[in-house]
Amino acid sequence: MSTTVVRTARRGTTESAWVRRTLIGVALVFMFLFLVLPLAAVFTEALRKGWEAYAEALREPDAWSAIRLTLLTAAIAVPLNLVFGVAAAWCIAKYEFRGKSFLTTLVDLPFSVSPVVAGLIYVLVFGAQGWLGPWLMEHDIRIVFAVPGIILATIFVTFPFIARELIPLMQAQGNDEEQAAIVLGASGWQTFWYVTLPNIKWGLIYGVILCNARAMGEFGAVSVVSGHIRGQTNTMPLHVEILYNEYQSVAAFAVASLLALLAVVTLVIKSVAEWRMESEMKALAELPPEPPAVLSPLPLAATTK
Repeated sequence: MSTTVVRTARRGTTESAWVRRTLIGVALVFMFLFLVLPLAAVFTEALRKGWEAYAEALREPDAWSAIRLTLLTAAIAVPLNLVFGVAAAWCIAKYEFRGKSFLTTLVDLPFSVSPVVAGLIYVLVFGAQGWLGPWLMEHDIRIVFAVPGIILATIFVTFPFIARELIPLMQAQGNDEEQAAIVLGASGWQTFWYVTLPNIKWGLIYGVILCNARAMGEFGAVSVVSGHIRGQTNTMPLHVEILYNEYQSVAAFAVASLLALLAVVTLVIKSVAEWRMESEMKALAELPPEPPAVLSPLPLAATTK
């Protein structure tokens, strides 16, 4: 009976050789057309006039300004999202409280709001005609069309990435180890540092990678709040758009190649993090269960009292 069931399952989960080859071929063609070919086109166009033109495009002051602003934005947005993401994931996955579903919805909010709308929200709040605009102008504080607005818009767009990577991981791990650590006398910080953090480190790295890639490549929200001031409020994606609209295709693709290299590095690090995380989870699953603790019998004198 069991042999028949196994044979039936094998027939239901395997296909003929031509079907497998066709599916693999379709997947490879799709990857070539939509991933490899565009990436090759970016570098081909960037190097169309040689290395000198490529290097000259990257040495341009406006290009350096865009690169510095992009790195500054990511350097501020990613650590803030790291702190928020770990705190939100810890709260949602480890505790039960009223409003938990509402907090989860707030975490997912940037996924359902268009980045352009997110940028417009900051304009309506901090702009000259916005709610806080007159007060900010009186105190000579610039948010919109300045670096602070770019950083705020980037934080809003990217803050779900780390939290959303950690919440299912923490929920799957449960809180038994944390409770055991607290029972043994560990403080909250010691419990997080020595128990929780080692268990989520690869998921945390994975979320930081995605957050950093989105922060450097964000276009919609940043485009609304930046004002497109060359050399001041243009990030790399905005600088690429301006160069391309001015028909400076080599310079535009030269800067775009840096973003493409970032995407390739992100994919490599992401694959390594996924592999390490799966390896650790598989190793934990293969560990033999610990034998139950055996209580030593009480002395005879103690049992007779």
